[in-house]
Amino acid sequence: MSEVSDPGRALQALRPAMDRALERALALAGNAPPKMLAAARYPIDAGGKRLRPSLVHWIAESLGAGKDGKDPAEVTWAPCAAIELIHSYSLVHDDLPCMDDDDLRRGKPTTHVVHGEAIAVLVGDGLQALAFEVLGSHGGQQAASMVSVLARAAGLAGMVGGQALDLAAEGEVADEAQVHRIHQAKTAALLGAAAELGALAAGADQEQRKRSRAYGQGLGLLFQYADDLLDVIGSAADLGKTPGKDSAAGKATIVALLGVDGARARVAQLVAELEGQEGILGALPAWIAGRAG
Repeated sequence: MSEVSDPGRALQALRPAMDRALERALALAGNAPPKMLAAARYPIDAGGKRLRPSLVHWIAESLGAGKDGKDPAEVTWAPCAAIELIHSYSLVHDDLPCMDDDDLRRGKPTTHVVHGEAIAVLVGDGLQALAFEVLGSHGGQQAASMVSVLARAAGLAGMVGGQALDLAAEGEVADEAQVHRIHQAKTAALLGAAAELGALAAGADQEQRKRSRAYGQGLGLLFQYADDLLDVIGSAADLGKTPGKDSAAGKATIVALLGVDGARARVAQLVAELEGQEGILGALPAWIAGRAG
């Protein structure tokens, strides 16, 4: 399988560029207290697929970034770093005892286990602030639009609001509309923002931004449904975190609502709806679905 049609290989190939972007971002915090900076680096250095920044890069490339001879990785480094910083902060806070209370993330002890709860809260706060510093300072002509897109996706009506809905729904019987709303805000909003940031980096028009955002949101919903399945049928190695915690906490998931077979049917439906893209963007939906078998 060629790299273009194999998202796993494509992510590995792009990983060094994504890590360089994050190093450039962290360099902006070089005057931070050394222990705080070391703690902030911990979730960044812990691994992960770098899916969200890679999506920024791939969308930008698909819309012409780099055709003028510029390196697409240079064109997109700021939004790539910013989206991963927001994602990393969200994981640090998500793992806290007051949230999902998990001691394993990406196969390693979570930030609060290693550095303590108070420092973990500050790490999340700091990574979020750094994301917007990066965009504001290095987002180019589209900096203001990029900040707006990311803030909306990460904020009260997006990821933060989705987490609140998720916590409120624990132990309740949720219908599919409620599950969809939670996942749309908690997970899909940020992947939608990643795709739209890529479009902005490429200088796309409003219609291209809208289409990119819709594609990213669809990927996000698919990713969350696959994650819901993995919580039930996967292992710690598959998830990189403790399996079975969603069901134990009575969370509103697509599996809790429809069962394993029903959830798999929804995953297949989403893959079909997202078909039609070219290259790596066309291969991503089936690859994400494949995480859950």
